[in-house]
Parts: sequence; C-alpha cells; structure tokens
Amino acid sequence: MKLFLDDERPTPDGWYRVYWPDDAIRLLEAGVVTELSLDHDLGDDARGTGYDVIVWIEEAVALRGFVPPNITIHSANPSAVEKMRAGVRSIEKLVRERNLHRGIGP
Repeated sequence: MKLFLDDERPTPDGWYRVYWPDDAIRLLEAGVVTELSLDHDLGDDARGTGYDVIVWIEEAVALRGFVPPNITIHSANPSAVEKMRAGVRSIEKLVRERNLHRGIGP
C-alpha cells in the first residue's frame, strides 16, 4: 500500500490517505505499507505531526527490526522538512548497519 499522510493536499492516484500519525502508525505496524509520503503540519499539533511517524519508524527499526517503507517528505514547512529528512537519514543508517551486521550487501 502507498500511504499518504496529509490534511489538505489532494490524495494522489493509487495512494491511501490518512489524516493523523496514529492512523499511519497502525498501518505501518500491520506491515502493509510499501511507500509512505508525509506532510509535517496536520492542523492539530496535539494529535501529532508527520515527524512523529518518522520517530516511530526510527525506534521500530532500531529496537524491533522493523523494515521501513520507502519514505518521501512532501511538507511545505522548510525547517520541519530538514528535521524529517534527518530522521530518514538516521533510519537509512540503521537499516544499513543492521544489514551489514547480518552480512547483507553494502
């Protein structure tokens, strides 16, 4: 499943849309997400942001061996984009290190 987290933009064809981080995380936990596109600002910071999904993925990779989907950031918030991209780089590093430890490719 291609998962699109956003509160305003139109959902791209072929993507499933959710509005809140907890909905995205439930689908990630179910193992059905192959691609993920995240907005940061979702209209109610008390319910979370796209960055919360990045943090969940990073922890799941580090602690539970979670295999992350391909992640795209589509937020218009420049500082949030940088923070989220840093999280994605950290996730990618964790996956590389895990794969090297297991003897899987470079």
